This record gives sequence, structure tokens and C-alpha cells, in this order.
Amino acid sequence: MADSLELQRLLQRAHDLIDRLEHLVPTPAAAPDFQASIAFRWRRRNGVGLLQPVRQVASMALGNLQEVDAQKQRLLRNTEQFVQGRPANNVLLTGARGTGKSSLIKACLQTFAHRGLRLIEVDKADLTDLPDIADLIAGRPERFIIFCDDLSFDEGEPGYKALKSVLDGTVAAAADNLLVYATSNRRHLLPEYKRENLSYTHTEDGEVHPGEAIEEKISLSERFGLWLSFYPFSQEEYLAIVSHWLRHFACDEAAIMAARQPSLVWALERGSRSGRVAWQFARDWVGRDPASDQARAASSNAPGPDGLDQA
Repeated sequence: MADSLELQRLLQRAHDLIDRLEHLVPTPAAAPDFQASIAFRWRRRNGVGLLQPVRQVASMALGNLQEVDAQKQRLLRNTEQFVQGRPANNVLLTGARGTGKSSLIKACLQTFAHRGLRLIEVDKADLTDLPDIADLIAGRPERFIIFCDDLSFDEGEPGYKALKSVLDGTVAAAADNLLVYATSNRRHLLPEYKRENLSYTHTEDGEVHPGEAIEEKISLSERFGLWLSFYPFSQEEYLAIVSHWLRHFACDEAAIMAARQPSLVWALERGSRSGRVAWQFARDWVGRDPASDQARAASSNAPGPDGLDQA
């Protein structure tokens, strides 16, 4: 009898221990309703990852992205290959801020969504969950782009190695319905220091070889098969983008000409002639009180600072 009671106590303690351990073991992410949206965000709640449908997906038309035609064509071609199930590359979009890197990816989503393209936005802090995301979408008929915006790493961040593994593959084969599209202002995604340049070696015939520290920094960006570089816009390119957005807001040509000088002052104040700055100016210009139109036209005819458009 005593032995039976002792056995029951041991079994109860074992059950209690198992219950405690179950709370410590991460729960596998549940599959979302993949019909709920064309875009998803990866989020962590109480230590559990989940794909959250984006209810209101930002709309971006390819035609509204001006002065980046070469980059647009290459990204469209790569995405077309991916959607058709043909070989395609992970893409790294780098360069000047406000030139349309993120917008171009969103425009590709809108262009190919009806053919099964889907987008999953993942924050840098959650890149360690990429294998879980890949498992969650494995075998799905849709084609998924993992979108990492404004990506850069500091030394020793865990997401760095997780991204390298997904890009280059591990023991498990990479899912054929998944690509990574990332934007960054850094071409090599990691900070580069002057002291690291001292590790370069020079051979007798003049060849230059980077040291181990530089090779490590380059190794991540090299895993992206397609690099797209974006550059600051010239004054004429900036004015062309301003004109496009003003036409988008139904401004006539006279109003567009009147806005040239103020748009350049606007860019000068912000220290940037970017597509984002052009969009912000257009919204401000057309959103002002119509009663101020006459004052705006008069101010546009006044001489501007040196170096600004005088047309």
C-alpha cells in the first residue's frame, strides 16, 4: 500500500514537471489565413512568432517611380522569373536615401500579387526567426518575398548569421518559393572602420587583397545575387519627379512651372534632392489654402538663392 502511494506521488510530480516544461517550450507558429492579405508582418507575442496579415497594404504604382528606370527593369525581370517558378536571385538595394528602394519593392508586390506573389516584412531584430518563417511557408503555392527594410548590422548581432544561413543555405535545402529583398544605405550591411583597411595586403605585381575583417563584411552582401544601386538625383531629375507628382495631383502646367523655384528651395532646406522630398513638397504645395495661390505665384517669380533654377 505504501509503495502504491509513493508511486502515485512520483507520477504526480512527474506530471507537474511536464506541465512546467511545456510552458517553457516555444509553441510552433500557427499558419495564418494566407487569403487574408497579400502582405504579412512577422511579429513576436509572448515569445511566440506569428505571421500577421496587413489589412491595409500601401499602394504604390510602378509608374510613380521616376528616374530609376534601370533599377526598375532589373527588379521586375528578377521578380517575373521568381513568380514563374524559374531561377531568380535574392536582391540587395543600396544607395541614397529617399530614392525609391523600398517603394520599388512594394510596387513589385502590387504588380505581381494577382499571380501569387506575397510579401513578409521582417524586422532586423527578428531575423533569427527566418528558419521558422521558411518552415511555415514551405509547400505553399504562393511565392514569398522576405522584405527587410533599412537593413544594417552592428558587430555581433545574431540576425547577421541567421540571414547568411538563409541566403546561402544550410544542411536543409532553401525553399524554392522564398526570396529575400533587402534595402540598405550600406552596401556591405556592416560598419567599416579605418583600422580595417590596414589589413589589406599588396603583392609584388600590385594586386590588392582584403584582410579577414573586410572579407567577413563583404561575405554577407555577396550572398545577394542581384545588387541594385541608387544614386542621388540631379537637379533636373528632381524637378522631373516634382512635376510628375504635381500632375498626379491634377496641377496644370502653369502651376507646375510656378512650383519649380519653391520646390528647389524646399530641397535646399532639407539638404536632399530625393524622390521622397519631391513627394513631400508636392503634398505641401497642393494641400495649401487655395487663397494663397496668388501669393505663391508671386513668390515663385522672385529671385532665388544662387545655384537654384531661374527658369
